[in-house]
Amino acid sequence: MARTFALAALTTGVALAVTSASAAAGPENARAAADKALTYRATAPYLQHGKGVQAGYKPDRYCVSDSVGRTGALGYPHFNHAYDNSTDPAKPAALFYEDDGTGGRRLVGVEWLVHDRDQDLTTDGDRPSMFGVPFKGPKRGNFPGQPVHYALHLWLWKKNPGGEFSTFNPAVTCLPGTTRPPTA
Repeated sequence: MARTFALAALTTGVALAVTSASAAAGPENARAAADKALTYRATAPYLQHGKGVQAGYKPDRYCVSDSVGRTGALGYPHFNHAYDNSTDPAKPAALFYEDDGTGGRRLVGVEWLVHDRDQDLTTDGDRPSMFGVPFKGPKRGNFPGQPVHYALHLWLWKKNPGGEFSTFNPAVTCLPGTTRPPTA
């Protein structure tokens, strides 16, 4: 009970701070801050890993790191494909968790994923944006069957030295032996 109350107080305080800090900067910034506060409130229950899984976010068994640019990691993606194509701040398509050092998982970030309408990597006339930030893409699917899409990452629950909307977070690491084995 005390933990639930503390969590509610924390998320309310964070949401109020985010909203008031940007509201003075104009209506677009106020909207972005209000949307970000909504994301904090909507994802706060998922700080408890089991709550995210109960809400339909399916865990990947592998931790995802940036094997190309070596700029950090995503952690363990948990997708709820019912929220693919969502630009609702309260309904991200993915949650990212990292190992918490005690055998559990800690929520660190979220992602929205929107399919590209024409599936053409050379056009971007349908690029969505949220929080005043355009989605990245269009990009190829990350696994067989995933369509060309746009993505927006938001590192709400763990500060990202590379920026809160960067794809990978250098402060997130994958423990040895937790990443997908290379395919031959």
